[in-house]
Amino acid sequence: MSRPELRTPRTPRLSRLSRPARANLIALPLLIVVGLVWIYPFLWIVAGAFKTQTGLFTGGASLMPDQWNFDNFRRAWVDAGFSRYFFNTILYAVVSTVIELFKSALCGYILARYEFPGRKFLHRMIIATLFVPVASIIIPQFVLVERLGLLNTQAGVILAMSGAAGALYVLLFIGFFSGVPSDFFDAAKLDGAGFLRTFRLVLPLAKPVIAVVVIFQFITNWNEFNIPLVFTLGQPDLQNLAVGMLSFKGEHSVDWTGFAAGMTLSVIPMLIVFVFFQSYFVRGLAGATKE
Repeated sequence: MSRPELRTPRTPRLSRLSRPARANLIALPLLIVVGLVWIYPFLWIVAGAFKTQTGLFTGGASLMPDQWNFDNFRRAWVDAGFSRYFFNTILYAVVSTVIELFKSALCGYILARYEFPGRKFLHRMIIATLFVPVASIIIPQFVLVERLGLLNTQAGVILAMSGAAGALYVLLFIGFFSGVPSDFFDAAKLDGAGFLRTFRLVLPLAKPVIAVVVIFQFITNWNEFNIPLVFTLGQPDLQNLAVGMLSFKGEHSVDWTGFAAGMTLSVIPMLIVFVFFQSYFVRGLAGATKE
């Protein structure tokens, strides 16, 4: 009598996977759910920009408009004055970002490559400004801009928006410039390059850090509300998009669909900036802080 063959039990396919792969199978659905919950309010605002006032409140959580309404964008752009606010916001965000970039890059370069009395103290003071709320310095800024005669002007708004310490950006540039080989600076010195020329030569190497600073500062300036409101009370035409959103609020009602259209228009430039610089973003944020 032949002996029955022994069959080894088949192991489930899931157990054949490595531990990181099994962890990914659990984490991926969870992250997808969290991502959908996170992005849903933004998608609801974009969908609301194409809805009627009645459809916005009767549609509930639905993202599909029952009736497409493009008049919301016309009201936002023409009636609410977003064409004027849009230009002001671009001017404030771009110029303030350039000033902040140059200021933080130059400060980080000096602290990373030069030894001078009080260097460590200055470094610690810059770090300490990270714990100072930006809103707490708006009164000294207001007094300074007023005494300079720049109140209710575009120059005054730009000066106030670019007047923060920018400590995080300085620290990023310090970390990057500290990692540049000293041979580069020695070669520039042998070629007769002075301080500013050496700075111009080494700055293009910091593209990842520049991308981080541009994205963070541009988004911050684009969404700034307090400074454009307080510094342009006498000239409402100089306000930006964030302050211009108040145009949709009437005495007894709010134009919610026009507000949604204005929000959608205001987000587009930030997305363009992020997409343009995103190839450098992660690399700069991770590598610039290495000593």
